Amino acid sequence: MTSILSITGPIYLAIALGYVCTRFGWFSRADMRVFGQFVIRLALPGLLFSTVATREITDILNVSYLLAYLVGTLFVITLGLAWGKRQHLPSTDNVMAAMGMSCSNSSFIGYPILLLTLAPVAAVALALNMMVENLVVIPLLLVLAERGRHQGGNGWQMLQRTAWQLVKNPLIVALALGLTVALMRWQLPEPLSRSINLFATASAGLSLFVIGGTLFGLPLKGMGRQIAPIVVAKLLLHPLAVALATLALPLIGLPALAPHLQLAAVMLAAMPMMSIYPVLAQSYGKENLGAAALLATTVISFFTLSGLLWLTH
Repeated sequence: MTSILSITGPIYLAIALGYVCTRFGWFSRADMRVFGQFVIRLALPGLLFSTVATREITDILNVSYLLAYLVGTLFVITLGLAWGKRQHLPSTDNVMAAMGMSCSNSSFIGYPILLLTLAPVAAVALALNMMVENLVVIPLLLVLAERGRHQGGNGWQMLQRTAWQLVKNPLIVALALGLTVALMRWQLPEPLSRSINLFATASAGLSLFVIGGTLFGLPLKGMGRQIAPIVVAKLLLHPLAVALATLALPLIGLPALAPHLQLAAVMLAAMPMMSIYPVLAQSYGKENLGAAALLATTVISFFTLSGLLWLTH
């Protein structure tokens, strides 16, 4: 257990540091947004680009990983939507709940944890997850939410807007550029490569600090019953679904995942939901629910992730 805590301890201490610094006014929540923008627009794109550009293209376009993670995630979304319908939730509320159940914080929490546990495949797993989440899962859920808000009349327009946002997304641009360099087998000049790596190495610690600062002041009181299904589905059902999907790969004729990549997929699925979840939920009047779910899931994930590491140790 000491070895497990040596992995999860630094992660959540960094999160706690961000929370404490914001709590005592050393930094404001507005500062956290600035730090977060630095991570999203510079540090993480630098990490993704350097990872993809320096790997064999077969490592990056790992069909088995992409399919297993996608199928497991879509299964959770389907169950979440079915549960919401049975609970008679409004359509947009239902989609927002399903988003919380299925969209992991792969970059801000997932990558730093993988860096301590599965360092050789950490960056590759992050790049693969970025493809699944940013190119398929999040656009699909946003289209469904917009369609529900407009009773089916605006789905195509929302799809077009989402596609345009993806084109401008620094993470997607970095992935595309990295794939181009890998395909062409170009060698980057040493000064350029070192400059990119300087930004890439800043992503892990700063992203955890930002999570902690963002959690300060989020509401939680009186919302336990509403967020409990989201928390359980995100931390338990999602990793279980992805694990089963990875085990089923040979049954459909696809190569089995290497053990480290298989564990990385399950670990990333076991992360709390993405940090922008409350921001997306705000567009549909559910910012308090999104914030409470994010806070509860992040806190409880300390125990569930420690348990997962213990089981797989």
